[in-house]
Amino acid sequence: MRQLLKICTMTVVLCALPVKAQEKLPLKLIATTPMPNFSGDFDHFGLDLKGRRLFLAAEEHKSVEVFDLLTGKRIHSIEGFGQPLMMAYLAESNQLVVTDGGDSAVHLVDCNEYKIVKTIPLGKGVDHGVLNPVNRRYYVESGGGSGGTTHVLSIIDTKDFKHVGDVPGLPGSSNEGMAIDRAGKKLYVNLTSTDEVGVVELNTGQLVAKWALPDAHEAHAIVLDEPNRRLFVATRRSAQFIVFNIDTGRVVISLPCVGVNSDMSLDVERRRIYVTGSERASVFEQLDADHYEHVAEVPTAYRAKSSIFVPELKRLYVAASGKGKPDAKLELQIYEVQ
Repeated sequence: MRQLLKICTMTVVLCALPVKAQEKLPLKLIATTPMPNFSGDFDHFGLDLKGRRLFLAAEEHKSVEVFDLLTGKRIHSIEGFGQPLMMAYLAESNQLVVTDGGDSAVHLVDCNEYKIVKTIPLGKGVDHGVLNPVNRRYYVESGGGSGGTTHVLSIIDTKDFKHVGDVPGLPGSSNEGMAIDRAGKKLYVNLTSTDEVGVVELNTGQLVAKWALPDAHEAHAIVLDEPNRRLFVATRRSAQFIVFNIDTGRVVISLPCVGVNSDMSLDVERRRIYVTGSERASVFEQLDADHYEHVAEVPTAYRAKSSIFVPELKRLYVAASGKGKPDAKLELQIYEVQ
């Protein structure tokens, strides 16, 4: 009887372990929105916090999908794009700036009518963009293309929606993620063709520094932690989470992370960094400016690489495209931080 009781107790403990481990995960899946009849990758998100809307670029579907931020319900599909990739929501005018790789252009979308109202044609290679928080200028990669030795960042004045200048001569044919400081003075950019992080002085439009990646390639996501004077970069080959000191350009630490990553977010309140890639999200904790700890790998879905963190709601939104896998999930996933 005593032996039977011991076996039963051990069974209960072993069965409880997966549940306990799951409860400890820093992200909890609370809702999903299926995306039937879609194909190809989803790219990046846009956010209208006040209007409770989330925007998602559906590349091969040639649309920007609109979701209710609280429920995750899909409420509209904005059409007319060649290949939408990245966007920035302009709260002051209720408009959306969208980069279009298929049309080699930047579009301005009226978010009342959900239609394109203006278009600026640019050079071949339009892709990533970033909005300057101070002067509201949008910097977008263009004028490069496959095989080029240099490329440019086109500058769009979002107030008048005009092409007002360029940052020329960036090394390589293209770049990936970009981040601008709060003062609107410096832009940090992943120079993917040369495996470097570039620093651009926006007042002069000059590339003033280049920092080599530490034995890693294909940098995609980038996040600036200005209070701690740190820059976070995620690479795909090999998959690494890399921390730079922005005052010296020195690499502070490099840790393995999820592969096929595309987006990364900083959770300031919990001192966490979320990196999303295929099938999982890597979660790191910032112990201090120089010390970081890998705390979890949260299961997501195949090619669930695109994401956005909304700190006001304590939620991480993830888009799973399932590209290249016939039975994969295509959906919007909503995770709540724990």
